[in-house]
Parts: sequence; C-alpha cells; structure tokens
Amino acid sequence: MNQSRQGKILVVDDDLDVLSAAKLFLKRHFAQVDTLDLPDSIPDLLRENTYDVILLDMNFTKDVSSGKEGFFWLDKILGIDPSAVVVMITAYGDVELAVRAIKEGATDFTVKPWENKKLQATILSAMKLRASRLEYEKLRSWQRQVSADIDNKYQDMIGQSEPMLKLYRTIQQVATTDANVLILGENGTGKELIARAIHRNSSRSSEVFVNVDLGALSETLFESELFGHVKGAFTDAKEDRPGRFEIASGGTIFLDEIGNLSLPMQAKLLTVLQNKEVTRLGSNKIVPVDVRQIFATNMNLHQMVASNKFRQDLLYRINTIEINVPPLRERMEDIPLLAEYFLQHYVKKYQKKIRSLSESALRRMQKYHWPGNVRELQHVMERAVIMNKGFTLNAEDLFINTRPSIETESSENLVITNYNLEHIEKLVINKILKKYHGSVTRAAKELGLTRTSLYRRMEKYDL
Repeated sequence: MNQSRQGKILVVDDDLDVLSAAKLFLKRHFAQVDTLDLPDSIPDLLRENTYDVILLDMNFTKDVSSGKEGFFWLDKILGIDPSAVVVMITAYGDVELAVRAIKEGATDFTVKPWENKKLQATILSAMKLRASRLEYEKLRSWQRQVSADIDNKYQDMIGQSEPMLKLYRTIQQVATTDANVLILGENGTGKELIARAIHRNSSRSSEVFVNVDLGALSETLFESELFGHVKGAFTDAKEDRPGRFEIASGGTIFLDEIGNLSLPMQAKLLTVLQNKEVTRLGSNKIVPVDVRQIFATNMNLHQMVASNKFRQDLLYRINTIEINVPPLRERMEDIPLLAEYFLQHYVKKYQKKIRSLSESALRRMQKYHWPGNVRELQHVMERAVIMNKGFTLNAEDLFINTRPSIETESSENLVITNYNLEHIEKLVINKILKKYHGSVTRAAKELGLTRTSLYRRMEKYDL
C-alpha cells in the first residue's frame, strides 16, 4: 500500500463523469491525482509537473472514434518527456487502435468502463516501468560520468610521514559523517584523491562519485552542467540531460576550484546547496537531490570574503569541516615512496628496463622545493623514465633545478605565506610559458591544469 500511495497520476479525458469517477477511486490509492478535460493544456502542465503515470483518452471530439487525437497527444507527451509512461483510455471498439498506440510509445491501455481493481493493477505496473526508466536514465548518465571523470591511475594516497598520518586520521573521522568538507591546498597536492578517499570510506561508497572542475566551466555552461537542461533549452540541447547534481544524487559530488566561481555563479550554487534541489535549464520542475558535498580550492577564501570576491554565506555553507593538505616540501620523507610508485607505473606503461632509483637521484629530489607538489614529481618521473635507456635512474636524468636563486628561495630559508605561495605559482607559470614560447596548451599540460584554469591564473598574475 505504501508503494501505491507514492504515485502521482494525471487523467486526461473530455468526459467530466469519467474524470470524477477516476479521481474518486484513484485518490484512495495514490498520493496525487490530477484531472484534465482539455488536452490543449497538457504541454503547460507537463512543463510544471512530473507524473508517474498519465491516463490519456483516445478521442476528444464528439462522435469521433479514429483515435487520431490520442496519437497526436501521445506524440506530444513523449516529445516533452521521453520517459513518460502513458496508459491509453479506450472504448471496447477501439482496442485495435490502442494496440497500435502501444507500438507508437504508449505503455498499456485500459478499457472504459473499467474495473477498479484492474485499473489499479495497470497503473501500479506502469509505475514500476516509470521507475525503471528513470533508473536507467540515471545509470546511463552515471556511466557517462564515470567514463569521463573517474581516472583510477593514482587512486591510493601514498605517504607515511606524520603530516600524512594526521591527514588519514582526519579523513577517517570526516568520512563517517555527511558534513560538507572544504579541502584546502596548493596545486598538485592531491585534493581530488582526498575527496575520493572520503567517499570510499563513507556510507555512500557504493554510489557514484562525481568530479566537477569548476575552473573549466564558463558562465554559460555552469547551469547546464551542474543543474541539467531540457530539450530545446538552448541551441545544442537536443535531448533532456540531468546535471551533475542529479547524477550524483545518493552519492558524492566533488566541486573542485570553487574559488574560481564568479559572484553570480556562487549565488546560484548557494541556492542549490541550501534547498537541496535543482531546476533544469529550460524547465520549472524542481528535482530534489541527496548528495554529499566536498569542495576544494588553492585560494584563500577567507581573504577573498574580506575583499568581496567570495560570498561569506557560501563559505559558511561549504566549510563545515576544513582539511588542509600538506605540500610536498612539508613531507619530504615521503618522496622515496612516491618516486618508487611513479617509477614502477611508468616503467610498466612505457615497457622500460629500469629497475631502481639511485641514491643520488633521491638526494636531488629531496633538495628540491617542488612548487608543483606531487603532480610535478609525477611529471618529472614520467619524463625521466621516457628518456632513460639504462637500468637505473640517476640524478642527471631528473629535469629539475635544485640550485637556489633570487627567484626560487631554498626550502631551508622559505617562510610560507599566502603572498610567496602566489609568488612561486606566478614564477612557475611564467617559466613554463617561456619554455613553450607562450603556448598555453603545452604549458597547461605540463602544469597539470586545464586551459581555462591556466588562463584564469594568467589573468590573475597579469602574465
């Protein structure tokens, strides 16, 4: 009975007596029953509401029994909502037409005058089909999302230093809750890995993890990507598509680079986070979502709030728990583990004969400041493996500069502040851009950034 009480039914028929009888009976078994005697109102009604089952009459014009009107409105309904479940209402003589309607997209038909128990059974069966269709749509979108976003090459976090052990303990504590988490850390420190670790250790681990790079979303794509759109909402919207929040419902959504959002985009995101519901672009239908929210940035959001570049109410909403990720220079004892991990991975990938890292190579790596953190170490190891022709990686195989200079202070004398972190980032970006003669594509690839993210930083640092 509980299942039947959840149904939302629409009955469309020009006979007011039929509508009254249907509503009187169905409202005892289903949560909501709406009736409509003029089919012209169907499009407006469906843009505002979602129904589990639609009961649709075959004929609306007096003394007409061709069924053409039923076919017309069936096509209209399926055009608005392809996953709609439509049960045709027909007279005994129109059964053949009803069977044809099923071939054209209807789910079932019921003959009037109907038997109440048979009508109830037909609707319950149709409701199950509707639920299956919606689940299939979600799974299909989930599969696309997984294929596009999830890369498990370096799923496991590596490190046994005290900062990392402290981080593991924090993850374990936070994962068991549904609290919003804000992950703070420099570029390349592994913020996404931490978000995935929280998800894997949570009660939602069997559900989807959706990763969104907010730094790569323009204002025009923001709503469509996060909240979804309906067919015809804009030029290229050729089908209904759920947004990342809908896809992540039941699981976890990871919103990376949240500090890059403009104030208007922040306001739209805040509304969704507060109400726990989305409205697809081009639609007025409200879709509830149940997601665990994890955020990340390399920016100082508190400083941005003070300079009116980030909403204070949004910051309060997203940072129930703050996790600060240690940069690689603060856990240098983890470098041998990380280097060995990347070595084994790239030796296998590129089918090399390298068996070990020399002590001189490890010493050189541990003297380097690593402004690009673990991501930079990964790229250094990949390049070294590709270029090496022997059995051992030596110091001279590593393309890093460990000599202190005016631009790059030695790690022993460096006092870490927000200013010099940004200063270091600016220097690194400028250096890589010069290396590739201004090619943003090649520079972004080496830095491990998207082109959009690199453009944002170039604008920020006036490069």
